[in-house]
This record gives sequence, C-alpha cells and structure tokens, in this order.
Amino acid sequence: MPNKHAIIEKNIGLMIVLIVVAMSFGGLAQIVPLFFTGETTEPIAGLKPLPAVELEGRDIYIREGCHVCHTQMVRPLRAETERYGHYSVAGESVYEHPFLWGSKRTGPDLARVGGRYSDDWHRAHLYDPRSVVPESNMPAFPWLFENRIDGSKTAAKMIGLRKVGVPYTDEQIASAQADVDGVSEIDALLAYLQQLGTLLQRKR
Repeated sequence: MPNKHAIIEKNIGLMIVLIVVAMSFGGLAQIVPLFFTGETTEPIAGLKPLPAVELEGRDIYIREGCHVCHTQMVRPLRAETERYGHYSVAGESVYEHPFLWGSKRTGPDLARVGGRYSDDWHRAHLYDPRSVVPESNMPAFPWLFENRIDGSKTAAKMIGLRKVGVPYTDEQIASAQADVDGVSEIDALLAYLQQLGTLLQRKR
C-alpha cells in the first residue's frame, strides 16, 4: 500500500487544494471569534460618528492619498507609544469604512495627531511642507485652500454608512448638505485631523 504522504507530495494539484483548506481553517479560527468579541465590535467610550464636515475631510484625506504615507495604527510597543501615544484599539475604528490603519510610514503615524499642532501649523505644513519641516518629502497641497465642498452627496454617504452600522441620525442626514456646502477643503481636512485619536490621547 503506497504511503499516503508520498501520494500527496507527488500530486501537486492535491497538495495545493489541501494547503488552501488548511489555511482557510486556520484563518477562520483566528478571524471568526473576533466578530463576537466586545473589544473588537463595541465602540470605545465617547466615540461618535464623524460630523458632516469631518466626514468630508476624511474623504479628502483618502482622495489625496494621505493614508498611503501615514498610518493610523500605533502598535503596543514602547517605542511606538512613547512617540505617538496610546496604542490603537479596535473600538476606535468600528465606524471606519474603510479603516485607515495602514502599514507604511513614509511620514509619521497620525492616529493621535488631533490637538498636537495648531490649525495654523497644519495650514502652513499642507501649503508648503518644507517651510515647517525643512527635511520633509511630503508634497504640497495648495489646491485645498481654493477648492470648496459641494455637499450634494454628503447625505447619501451618511445613508450608506448607516446601512453598515454607523449610527447617523435622520437629523444629521437632513442637515448634512447645509453643514458642508461652501466649506473649504482645507477646513474640512483640518477638522478631520484635529479629532484623530483625541479619545485616547497619551496621559501626560
């Protein structure tokens, strides 16, 4: 009787199928329990859905590719928490669609950037990064100071987010367009940045 292990080793198609099956079970064993754990599914204390202006600011943040160079995930390592603050927890991101944790840091992590710099600092940095940080390789974003937001789609965004569990109220949705119409893109982006991580800021 041939060795069963040898049969698998000599049949590459069968081996691939069995590897996929084994990896699938392993992945499910790690992922499925997270859907039923309060730490990963319940919002942290004080967490609320982003108001209309901050929601539009988040979309500008994504549009301009900020998440490509800046993570929003502080790992629970001393070197990380000493520099950036409290490590990231899943409860901060339950209303994030898509989440912006990231994995590459061309620039510093922004998970706790809210309140660390003034609006004037951010404006100068976004208009001409090297005027604030001479060694910076970040591109400038002067158009943010000229562009205005058209709020005609903001309510639809909120409705879509409510369908996936973000608790927007009817009142927030009804006032969304009026809240953001004519707001400059730089103001919306700053509103988004200045609230990042403020619920779990580093204790001083």
